[in-house]
Amino acid sequence: MFAVLATGGKQYKVAKGDTIQVEKLAGEVGDQVELANVLMVVDDDDNVNVGKPVLEGALVKAEI
Repeated sequence: MFAVLATGGKQYKVAKGDTIQVEKLAGEVGDQVELANVLMVVDDDDNVNVGKPVLEGALVKAEI
């Protein structure tokens, strides 16, 4: 499963356990953040869900 999300003026492909470097994200190290600008999700069965422009109700949770 992976998602494509937009934050800091860029798009990122992310999956569980990934580490990415994101610009312009407020918070302190260890803070939990929720990224709601999810553009696409592909599940483990390769089903693709694409937003118009974002997927309603989709959310990526991350730690700074």
